[in-house]
This record gives sequence, structure tokens and C-alpha cells, in this order.
Amino acid sequence: MTTPVDPPARPVRLLIVDDDPLVRAGLTLMLGGADDIAVVGEGADGSEAADLVDRLRPDVVLMDIRMPTMDGLSATEALRRRPDAPEVVVLTTFHADEQVLRAIRAGAAGFVLKDTPPAQIVDSVRRVVAGDPVLSPAVTRQLMDRAAGTGADDRTGRADRARRRIAGLAEREREVAVAVGGGRSNAEIAASLYLSVATVKTHVSRILAKFDFNNRVQIALLVHDAGLLDEEDDGAGDVG
Repeated sequence: MTTPVDPPARPVRLLIVDDDPLVRAGLTLMLGGADDIAVVGEGADGSEAADLVDRLRPDVVLMDIRMPTMDGLSATEALRRRPDAPEVVVLTTFHADEQVLRAIRAGAAGFVLKDTPPAQIVDSVRRVVAGDPVLSPAVTRQLMDRAAGTGADDRTGRADRARRRIAGLAEREREVAVAVGGGRSNAEIAASLYLSVATVKTHVSRILAKFDFNNRVQIALLVHDAGLLDEEDDGAGDVG
């Protein structure tokens, strides 16, 4: 169970993109009720996302995966290539959909299920802004297992490349990366490694910069590809 994060210092500007008007209305009602979240606009298709982001400057986009003209995957890839990219959280009805995995590799900060309780969706938006993961360890591992469900040659090549990249990290950065791969929050990593939260954030920022990643979920995928999550399991009992 994750610990709820504190509300941000200013209201989070949120854009909702979903082709179902009832879903948009429900999310707007649900999220607009939070004092620290401002729903600044809605879109009915991924093709509208870029213009809406230009005009409304959201901090976070809640993006449906399946839409008729431009799906959420293509829209996420386009948004995350921008230098001023907002965070993207994809909306789905599946825990480990292949498109969700592709969206995360493209730079989405995570995903929420459409039937997630309202309080958890609000907390997920806050968590993205705070730089914490929006995937539970269990769901992260479901996605990792889906990523591993490719051919043996592809898995071997990906593992080799991942290990070479991880080898370029300093020892403490590697420990932080493995903890991120286990789905831990900054506070949980700080407690387990006897660091301050600020120091953990610095290490995460350095890892992101070294790998030219958009977010910590991509760190988790790399750690998984390198086969390092067993190390996280071995140390999990140290967290109090």
C-alpha cells in the first residue's frame, strides 16, 4: 500500500483526453472536486492533444489509450518528444495491456484503470507531479512480465544492452535505480538506503539525465531488462 503524497503547492493543471463523453464528464467531476487540481480542458481524440497542450499548458494529461483517429499511444509519443512536455498518465481498462507498455516506453509516467476509486486517481495525479511512481510494484511486475514475453534472442540482447547501461552508474545510483525498479517511492528509498529524500531525488535526476529518460518508470523497465529486480527482493525486508 502506497503512502498518499501531500497536495502540491499550486493547483495541478490537468487535461483529460478520452473519446467517451461520459468518461470525460465523470473524470472532470471527480478530479475537479479536489482543491489542488484544476481541470483546464478536455479532448475527444489524441489528434487534439497537441493543440490543447499548446493552448492550455497542462502539467498532466490523462490520456485514453484507444481512440478512433489518433490513439493515446501516438499522442503520448508526440507529446513526450516536446521540450516542454507535460506528464502523461494513460487510462486503460487492462492491467497489462501491450499498448500500456508501449506508452510507458514512450515516456508516459504510468497508468490508471478507468474503474480506479476516485481518491486513488487524485492521488495518482499528485504523485506524478511529485515525481513518485504511479504504478504499484505488483502492476509494474505485470508489465515487466509482458515486456519479457518476446523471443529469447530479443530478451537476451535487451538484457545485455541494459546491463551495459547500468554498469555506467555509480554504486549509489545503481542502488537507487534498483529500488525504483521495485516500485518504491522516494521516501521508501530514502528510508531503506539511509538517505534524505532530497538526495534520492538528486540521484534519480542524475540517472534520468545519464540515460536520457523521461521518467522513473523507464528506469524500472531498464532495471527489469538487466535482471536486477531480484536484488530488490533480497533487500525488501529492510524497509520498516
